Amino acid sequence: MKTYVPKLDEITHKWLVIDAENKVLGRVAVEAARLLRGKHKPSYTPHLENGDFVIIVNTAKARVTGKKLTDKKYYNYSGFMGGMKETTYEKMLAKHPTRAMTLAVKGMLPHSPLGRALMRHLRVYPGAEHDHASQQPTPHSID
Repeated sequence: MKTYVPKLDEITHKWLVIDAENKVLGRVAVEAARLLRGKHKPSYTPHLENGDFVIIVNTAKARVTGKKLTDKKYYNYSGFMGGMKETTYEKMLAKHPTRAMTLAVKGMLPHSPLGRALMRHLRVYPGAEHDHASQQPTPHSID
């Protein structure tokens, strides 16, 4: 029996909306990464862009558990001596409300050209409004 590999013209991409309000950041990111990869489809193939487009709204209202609000740190290194910068989740949320969710999803995707291509299928917004009404996105609930 041969393994079925979908052709590029057989792959269809839907647009899905995830509302992150009062949801845990990591759980939203896991579901978004799963939808971007296409693991929810029977035609999942690890090396193809088989997933859907994902829109995450209300990321500024996503919550974190424990003391992550003050203790979780994001690091940025310029490559030069003394060039290490660290930012807490609280400061990141105040300055860039969508970046924490973007980095969480990015870390759950493959670190390869495929992962970079899948990141182009992700749209993240801090509020409830998004610019993709013409794509007719369907709401996706996280259980």
